[in-house]
Amino acid sequence: MYQTVRKILFAFDPESVHYFAMDSLRIACKIPLLKSTLHRSFSVKDEGLKKDVFGLTFKNPVGLAAGFDKNAMYLDELEILGFGSVEIGTVTPLAQPGNDKPRLFRLPEDKAIINRMGFNNDGVKAVARRVKEWRERREKKPTKNQVSHDDIPLIIGGNIGKNKITPNEEAWKDYEKCFNELFPCVDYFVVNVSSPNTPGLRELQEKDSLRRILSHLQTINHRHSSKRPLLLKIAPDLTQSQLDDIIDLAEEIKLDGVVATNTTIAREPLTANSKRKSDTIGAGGLSGKPLMERSTEVVKYIAHQSEGKIPIIASGGIFTAEDAQEKLKAGASLIQVWSGFIYEGPGIAKKICTGLKRLN
Repeated sequence: MYQTVRKILFAFDPESVHYFAMDSLRIACKIPLLKSTLHRSFSVKDEGLKKDVFGLTFKNPVGLAAGFDKNAMYLDELEILGFGSVEIGTVTPLAQPGNDKPRLFRLPEDKAIINRMGFNNDGVKAVARRVKEWRERREKKPTKNQVSHDDIPLIIGGNIGKNKITPNEEAWKDYEKCFNELFPCVDYFVVNVSSPNTPGLRELQEKDSLRRILSHLQTINHRHSSKRPLLLKIAPDLTQSQLDDIIDLAEEIKLDGVVATNTTIAREPLTANSKRKSDTIGAGGLSGKPLMERSTEVVKYIAHQSEGKIPIIASGGIFTAEDAQEKLKAGASLIQVWSGFIYEGPGIAKKICTGLKRLN
């Protein structure tokens, strides 16, 4: 059924459709009976799917990657769709509009997306307020006709970045501001220095720059009685020596994990037609099926070189249970989807979870 709906949605601007679809789902969830029906239709509750990773318990390994719910506007709805975790953001200290539109493009032939959003978000204070309010609502006892919460709550990750106007030498201050503001309301943090859509950001992936940011955040982290897991999101375009630096740094700073990978600036994996379209589209990060092979290579390399000591959240080209299984076998502990949601529809978390049960 979604494939029919998708044909209609794909006739319109991707960014507008995103908000239209999620706002429609939010309206539907305001009707108790419909909310209950959606919950039963999309959720999967199975002890065999539970994952304990970096001190947190995930009800299933399927998460939604950062960039889908940048501003923490749809947490209730995404929980109803069966995700084990949602990574909000990327969040920056100050609100910013992002890059000029259009900035989100589909390549249906390759099941791919190109985006150059540019960290558009409402700013960390507004996002933190929404997450706090969401948690407060969840803590209230469900009334009659409300959907009761699962035993294992939705895990919320906070993906943090720097503002476009902040020079790289001052970037650590932006990450600190976001870390402190979100600390009371998220379950783990992901430091994003790998988006290709903020000028100069990927330069922060160099070892010395990363050390300054990550060690500073860990220092703040350890001041708290209950610290938050701290992860790093990396690009698929890193060289082997750069990956080695990441692994060394992760062990040195005692990072809790790595998210592998962000979008790629490469266009080689695309078919000829999609390549021509991408040339017209211009700059941006490529995600979806063409990223599958490279992201798996990165996961496998980190898992092997670190002897499995660094937990990995795998992201890139995951559409099916078989795709997820490939990432898990490569060494990932958890997986995240983004482009897969666009192409496979709202049932993707359930399809992957039920498929993983079958495969295992």
